[in-house]
Amino acid sequence: MSRKLKTVTHVGVWRLHLVRFVFVSLMLGLGWRLADIQVVHPDFLRDQGDARNIRKVSIAAHRGMFLDRHGEPLAISTPVHSVWFNPKKHTLDDAQLQQLATLLKIRASSISKKIEANKKRGFIYLKRRVAPELANKIRQLKIEGLGLQREYKRYYPASEVTAHLVGFNNVDDHGQEGLELSYDSALKGIPGLKRMVRDRRGNYVGGGEQIKASKSGQNINLSVDLRLQYLAHQSLKSTVEKYNARSGTAVILDVQTAEVLAMVNQPSFNPNNRRHLKLSHLRNRAVIDMFEPGSTVKPFTVASGLKSGKFKLNTKIDTRPGTFKVSGHTITDHRNYGVIDVATLIQKSSNVGASKIALKLKPEQLWQDFSAFGMAEPTGGYFPGEVMGHMPDLRTWRKLDRATLAYGYGLSTSALQLARAYTILANGGVSRPVSFQKLDEVPLGRRVFSQDIMKNVMSMMEGVVSPEGTARLAAVENYTVAGKTGTVKKAKKGGYTESRYLSLFAGVIPANNPRLAMVIMIDDPQGDKYYGGLIAAPVFSEVMTGAMRLLNIAPDKNVLKSPMLVAQK
Repeated sequence: MSRKLKTVTHVGVWRLHLVRFVFVSLMLGLGWRLADIQVVHPDFLRDQGDARNIRKVSIAAHRGMFLDRHGEPLAISTPVHSVWFNPKKHTLDDAQLQQLATLLKIRASSISKKIEANKKRGFIYLKRRVAPELANKIRQLKIEGLGLQREYKRYYPASEVTAHLVGFNNVDDHGQEGLELSYDSALKGIPGLKRMVRDRRGNYVGGGEQIKASKSGQNINLSVDLRLQYLAHQSLKSTVEKYNARSGTAVILDVQTAEVLAMVNQPSFNPNNRRHLKLSHLRNRAVIDMFEPGSTVKPFTVASGLKSGKFKLNTKIDTRPGTFKVSGHTITDHRNYGVIDVATLIQKSSNVGASKIALKLKPEQLWQDFSAFGMAEPTGGYFPGEVMGHMPDLRTWRKLDRATLAYGYGLSTSALQLARAYTILANGGVSRPVSFQKLDEVPLGRRVFSQDIMKNVMSMMEGVVSPEGTARLAAVENYTVAGKTGTVKKAKKGGYTESRYLSLFAGVIPANNPRLAMVIMIDDPQGDKYYGGLIAAPVFSEVMTGAMRLLNIAPDKNVLKSPMLVAQK
């Protein structure tokens, strides 16, 4: 064989070995890579794949319901969907934009601007809480990057009737006002977690693997009686409209338990549609607004006088000539009532008589007794934004301050506080905290006045609703009523106005066996009528006439009863 042929043969063998070596090396490398992927590190690529197609999705928890004391729903959650888009990976053409805009009732330009402004984000909401029918139509569009997320929307069956009491939630279903805010932690439950697979359009494929189950929120039975709530709402609304008043509020409490059976305000709002809501309409005036209670606190003054021992049922008070000067300030009565006893003082609502009682008492005693009725004290209901009211500073209390406090000026309270004070009068002198939840038993209370004193004051208050009293229009047929009117001049800079008033009535029914206490406050009624006995008292009569029937409370007016006044030593 020639040298040239040997060289060619040698080169061919070398190339053949090189090819074989490269081939074997590749096979070994691939084998090692396969072993590394499948055996040594099998989770890496699986996790990478899952990261692109599998997501851990939060499962919204069903928010608990609010129910009234008889199980009627006041707030319920219904399933809805929110529409979202992934602008980081997807875009919408003109046709898709127009389709979405038509269904969502949003301008196509608004959707386009929102997507353009969030191009670096993988998730944006286009519209929250759409109805199930609309969600199905959006799902049928099959637009890549467009998805639906299940949520819940709060619905309030009683609408504006319970708006201030129950409150409402924000778009994320968190409590913002009222009892929705108070009980948010108990209502909202615990979200769950599910592992879901997404298709190429970014939509989640049905099914999925549950990682953690969601836990529904707690249902809460409120103390409110929806029937009484409707009665109070209707009567208050018609009264505010009739007298073109600025606002109004009414509260009904159970005398024995201090449960809130009704709480209404005007103007109100629709919590299901807050698109054109005025912020001023959100105020739960029954707990947030403070006012001077006027003559509605005269029973407290009389109670303090009886407790001191300086006054008895037959003690005479000279109110002549219908005026009384204190520190250069003239206190006046509606007319000259002459020499009267304490019962007539309450019946005729004598400012002069109340002032003379207060000035006979030690300042500390008067202040403490008013505090015992819950003035400037928390009610125990812990309603969001609740005010405590105001009592004058005892250290700087002047003679005139004591005199005006006796007939309700110089201190401030809320409708809820005043209603609670009247439960103390009605239940024999025991103070209990206000409750917005239904109670299974009567809570423990704290005695602040003797039962005899409270019975005597209650009997005097029956005279207010008699034909000779200031609240004849508060009477309820076949039932005894104990109450007190109040007509308060509104404060202004430098004093009090002579043309704007608060009209008040606070009452208890039946007076012989008290069950309900109610306070009505009408702010700034227009026209010639503004007295509490003419404006607020009829609301009490109208609401309680219906309440006695609904609660099946037996009439007591013609029932033989024990003497009205309990003899004092």
